[in-house]
Amino acid sequence: MSTLPSETGASGAAAVPWQRDATVIGLVGLAHATSHFSHLLLAPLFPVFMREFGLTFSQVGLLTSVFFVLSGVGQALSGFWVDLVGARPVLMVAIALFMGSALSAALAQGYTGLLLAAVLAGLGNAPFHPVDFSILNQRVSAPRLGHAFSAHGLTGNLGWALAPVFLVGITALSNWRWAYWAAFVVYAGVWVLLWSQREHLHTEVVPRRQGATRAEDLAFLRLPVVWWCFGFFLLSTMTLAVVQTYATSILQAVHGVPLETATLTVTAYMLAGAVGMLAGGFVASRTRAVDRVVAGAMGAGALLMLLAATGWLGGWGSMALLAVTGFAVGIGGPSRDMLIKRATPKGATGRVYGTVYSGLDTGFAIAPLVFGVWMDHGWYAATLAGGAVTLLLAVAAALAVGKATRPA
Repeated sequence: MSTLPSETGASGAAAVPWQRDATVIGLVGLAHATSHFSHLLLAPLFPVFMREFGLTFSQVGLLTSVFFVLSGVGQALSGFWVDLVGARPVLMVAIALFMGSALSAALAQGYTGLLLAAVLAGLGNAPFHPVDFSILNQRVSAPRLGHAFSAHGLTGNLGWALAPVFLVGITALSNWRWAYWAAFVVYAGVWVLLWSQREHLHTEVVPRRQGATRAEDLAFLRLPVVWWCFGFFLLSTMTLAVVQTYATSILQAVHGVPLETATLTVTAYMLAGAVGMLAGGFVASRTRAVDRVVAGAMGAGALLMLLAATGWLGGWGSMALLAVTGFAVGIGGPSRDMLIKRATPKGATGRVYGTVYSGLDTGFAIAPLVFGVWMDHGWYAATLAGGAVTLLLAVAAALAVGKATRPA
């Protein structure tokens, strides 16, 4: 069996040329950006669909729910598939599903076509975290893993930032069907590039012990640390969902900030988060106490968000606080991924990452149900404060993971 970079130990960076690691990180980052782009493949054009096909808010909202339910359930299940056949073939199928989703949207003649697009996008999104982290953990030398996780998170944020601009921009210049044809071309280009560089995406499959039972394959689910990781993702994602979904409305309602200006807050949060992740890669590469990095960075983010909820600094001040919150949370991102790596048993990377990252989809699904009711009652400040509280609870979960996995 060939030896992969991650098996080179602490001296891996000296043994493996940085160009090789950089190529792997770049390819996985591109795939991750494609995944996050697909999170917003339909949502930016909901007003267009409502006008074009006479749909209600509930109907278009269901498209998002379908996406995240399929992605969450599929993420937990696809981890087993990744561990069984390797990450590369699963990745290629996922990108092909995105192509099918864009094609379905481009040809949609009504709600059914959009629903099919949501289904295909959700299924395509499901395997990405098991795939990405299986490749990074095996193919990138150990001393560079912090930077790899940093780039992974950064490219995801950029994918989120690009989707609305890409889809709405092309729609404004032409029409919404051409926007989805363009998305199809982008997905096809990514598929071709990844296939042409497929040797960098190969992962070794750890053979199952002869006679191993299904119960042994599921043994990782009995580890408390796995569920602490799941809880961390669920809670921290609820905070992100509050910002993405309600920050614009809160700023308008509480401070009278114009829609166009308030919308920039979400973009500023994501871009600041990307910068934070870039810095966080250097932090994660230089410390072993990654749980404390996560706790400090995200604890600071929660306090900033609580201060924004008070409204003491007015509209512009609250917008600035939320942007800095994104930066603080971003710093903790690479350390978070290092923390989960420590909690992963050998040969179970896909299963563990699939399970714990399904907490992300669960958080996106739960947050609108909880905080949407608060917004309907006009509890705007409480909604922002609630996002801060879930982030503080996520910090507690991260410290619990750290206590269970901290090296002697």
